[in-house]
Amino acid sequence: MTPKESGEVRALYAGVERIMDTLDAEDRKVGGCEHGVYLFYDYDGEPIYVGQTRESLRTRIRRHLTNQRTDAVAMRVLDPFEVAEIEMWPFWKLAGQPDTVVRDTLNRAEYTVYQRAIRASAFSAILNEAEVAPTELIDLPASTRAALLPKAERESREHPDIRLARRARTIAELARIISERKVKAGIRRTLWTQAMRLEHMAKERFEQLQRKAKP
Repeated sequence: MTPKESGEVRALYAGVERIMDTLDAEDRKVGGCEHGVYLFYDYDGEPIYVGQTRESLRTRIRRHLTNQRTDAVAMRVLDPFEVAEIEMWPFWKLAGQPDTVVRDTLNRAEYTVYQRAIRASAFSAILNEAEVAPTELIDLPASTRAALLPKAERESREHPDIRLARRARTIAELARIISERKVKAGIRRTLWTQAMRLEHMAKERFEQLQRKAKP
């Protein structure tokens, strides 16, 4: 790992902790909520991954973004360095509730957030490798959304050429995994979604440079 990469990793870890320590209206650290749903956004504000947790938002999100052993990261479905912002919906009232109530509520909440993400996506798709099972929608609690990095560090990370290189590498690694293993259809759908995202960004970057080159 180069000094630059090491610094970027430290910044990512620090950003995760800062967001998890965000206080809600009742002065509770949002990351400390045991039950919740979360949504990751990229540097275009595009929703890219939704999940739920029963082990605390802090623990689950930290494992996603700082631990290579999570399925989404290990399978190259999710590149932690593509995550620019996190939105969280904490369900404080589920503490102490029966497992059936917790499971049903979180499944409905995750599907509700998933539907919102699909509607907000420019591609009508996000990167989740597994289907979010359809269920009844639910009224969500107030959410907390924050950026992972300070403005100066974000500017260097979100340069389109850097993002293109990382996304192309992610696609190559995901395609290699698919070629070497028997994978579910959801993984192939993720590859297709990533390919659409790469094509869109490459086209935008090319057109941007063309406009700049015109006299």
